[in-house]
Amino acid sequence: MKVQILFFARLKELLHQETVEITVPENSSVSDVFKVLTIQYPEIESFRKSILIAINQEFATWETLINEGDELALFPPVSGGQASSTLFYDSNVLGDVYQIVRKPIQVNKLTQQLGQGEDGAMVTFIGVVRNNTQGRSTMFLEYEGYEPMAIRKLSEIGTIIHRQWQIGHIGIVHRLGRLEIGEVSVAIVITSPHRKVAFEVCQYAIDTLKKIVPIWKKEFFEDGEIWVEGATT
Repeated sequence: MKVQILFFARLKELLHQETVEITVPENSSVSDVFKVLTIQYPEIESFRKSILIAINQEFATWETLINEGDELALFPPVSGGQASSTLFYDSNVLGDVYQIVRKPIQVNKLTQQLGQGEDGAMVTFIGVVRNNTQGRSTMFLEYEGYEPMAIRKLSEIGTIIHRQWQIGHIGIVHRLGRLEIGEVSVAIVITSPHRKVAFEVCQYAIDTLKKIVPIWKKEFFEDGEIWVEGATT
């Protein structure tokens, strides 16, 4: 059976391609597929311990079985849509916003869209590109993402939040592509009747985003560049 494999961040650079299609026996697991893949690309074997796996945009394990036509994504630990014609962001049936964009994030538009008369608090987190990392001067950043899965995971974060907290609306917008110093990389807006809940939920949202949403950051310095990845556990 045929399986499509997608690569991101360091793995894409290492193999010099974004996707390959390979043929494996039926009832093959992810581990079996990886063994076949290493025959063609032996250099990928050294990344096995740190690789994360997704099948059809859902996280999976090495033991997960592959079916004909599945989309298998292999990527390193995560680091850290389009606006409507009115410049406001598209929302779901609850009025929440989960989007990936390649243009500057319109934070004011986002807050205006989500705010309601019953809200007593609106907490906003804005991630910006700083000019240094551990003593090295940063020139600019590039963000890459597995976009369909990233949007799905953002939505899942929102679902969990609505189940656990009493809030109004949620807005999470993350930017991809090249970002200059001082530009906004991610904006999170939480509205709620009470400020304590809004602060707590905003903290949860950014912490969880950094763990499970497949977006990677590459930092460029005068003397080199590096992918920034999170922990595998």
